[in-house]
Amino acid sequence: MKETWIDNFKGLKRLPEDIRAELVAGSKIISVPAGVEIFAPGQTADNLWLLLDGTVKVQQRSETGREVFLYRVHAGESCVLTTACMLAFEDYAAEGTSETAVKAVAIPRRTFDDLVAKSPVFREFVFTAYSRRITDLFTLIDDIVFQRMDVRLASRLLELADADDVVHATHAVLGSELGTAREVISRTLAEFQRRDWVAQSRGEVRLINKDGLGRLVKSAGAQS
Repeated sequence: MKETWIDNFKGLKRLPEDIRAELVAGSKIISVPAGVEIFAPGQTADNLWLLLDGTVKVQQRSETGREVFLYRVHAGESCVLTTACMLAFEDYAAEGTSETAVKAVAIPRRTFDDLVAKSPVFREFVFTAYSRRITDLFTLIDDIVFQRMDVRLASRLLELADADDVVHATHAVLGSELGTAREVISRTLAEFQRRDWVAQSRGEVRLINKDGLGRLVKSAGAQS
């Protein structure tokens, strides 16, 4: 069996040879630089994207301009919002932006509809990915409603830190990540800095005591 991009996605490896050939022939590989708006509210979902490399950030913007982070799509994943829109024939209600350079497979609606209808393996791949992300979104709602902001910020800093333990994000960006105002982030980071957990500079937060941040996150989990 010839190796193709399909082998990057565990749920598609079981596709029969004829379906694999149809999927490869009916899709295309595309590349997008960082910082490009991939979809926006009101647009039609014409292609299911499967990421081969890079990261796409999905967020929603309110009428007042406030941004709320929903989730990220990483390599080896598909976008649940796109899946939902294609299944329901609805337009996008949120925006997706490439955080890094992105390489992806675009599966057009015709191929998507055909394979969902006739391939149990492809259908299972689509709905399994969909159900997992829905679970993630329920967790997000739970975090927003019930988790303290200091705990959520500590967790997000640990998640976003690079190999040098630096988070490259402004207070406004972190606010949109957590669905809160920039001022709330600023106050919380000031407290973290007072505890010697972080050091701040323009557009960056350096984690200097990851253990302290981790203990805060774990203590909240133990209390829930």
